[in-house]
Amino acid sequence: MSTSVSVKWIKGMAFEAEVTGHKIMLDADVAAGGEDLGPRPKALVLGSLGGCTGMDVVSVLKKMRVEPEGFEMVIEGDLTETHPKYYHTIRLHYIFYGKNLPYDKLETAIKLSQDKYCGVSAMLKGVAKIEFTIEVKEAP
Repeated sequence: MSTSVSVKWIKGMAFEAEVTGHKIMLDADVAAGGEDLGPRPKALVLGSLGGCTGMDVVSVLKKMRVEPEGFEMVIEGDLTETHPKYYHTIRLHYIFYGKNLPYDKLETAIKLSQDKYCGVSAMLKGVAKIEFTIEVKEAP
């Protein structure tokens, strides 16, 4: 199976990527010569990791008959100091909303995602330490 993405230079440091029929503008910040017309490519990697593991977690929890009222993640990455700069450590903070959510099942779903299902996580584990925390809150 193969994936193809097209990336077109727009102007300055701005590029438009077309991914499965969806367009995403990429740009550098002003200090790096861009115009801040879109997110930075490395930050999108963190977003891709969140989307990948999030989809896995929702799918696994559904099979376990656990239905949070809400779910979100905050993903942080620490870059190396020298070029090429890459994330050497990534922290995923999983936040679930609901009452009486079984912590053990939430943790199992996350571990299955990180260790078995999430391809983005598998790619990043070769260069970054990936850590996670779990928080359960009552729905607002």
